[in-house]
Amino acid sequence: MPSLSGSAPLGAWQFASLAFLVAAAVAGTVYLVRKHRASDGGLPDAVFWDGFAGIAIVAPAVLLPSLVSPWTGLMLAAVAVMTAAASYRWTPRLFRWQEARRTARGAAAADAAAAIRHRAVLARWQRYELDPAFCIDFPAMSDPARPETAAMLKAMKAAERLRHGSGPDGQAPGGYSTAVDRLEQALAEAERAAGALQVSTEGAR
Repeated sequence: MPSLSGSAPLGAWQFASLAFLVAAAVAGTVYLVRKHRASDGGLPDAVFWDGFAGIAIVAPAVLLPSLVSPWTGLMLAAVAVMTAAASYRWTPRLFRWQEARRTARGAAAADAAAAIRHRAVLARWQRYELDPAFCIDFPAMSDPARPETAAMLKAMKAAERLRHGSGPDGQAPGGYSTAVDRLEQALAEAERAAGALQVSTEGAR
């Protein structure tokens, strides 16, 4: 690597280390600045300090080697500019990917909680099918000709289809939790219509 100042140029490993430092500092700075600018309120203080910290790292890493070899300084400056441009272009995609992961984790947690509620609802309904006393006292709970019971059975099938995530109808993850909500409401309506709601509530205590 030629040197216009006559001093010995930096070695390959030294240059590679500085280039990595410059690229990492620039990429991190662009990421943090864009993240804080996109947040609620813009966080102007955070944006300023992000930029200041990035400059405090990048400027010495570029200027000091240029005292030894101007060409080295120019090359490191080029690394900084290209990294800044690439980071500015790609950070929105990174933000979207992070948001998608957060949404997926939230949906998974909601579905796990819904699975617990789903099992409780099924156990509550099965009493009307398996307990002879409930079968005798509340036959309407097993009669699909009644609109409330039919709606409950339909909600039960919909929740079952979505038990393991997206169903065949193409609903997005998280639809399972909504389906369980509807099943709970449909079961309560069926119990109310059959006169079994109070008994069911007392049995759940």
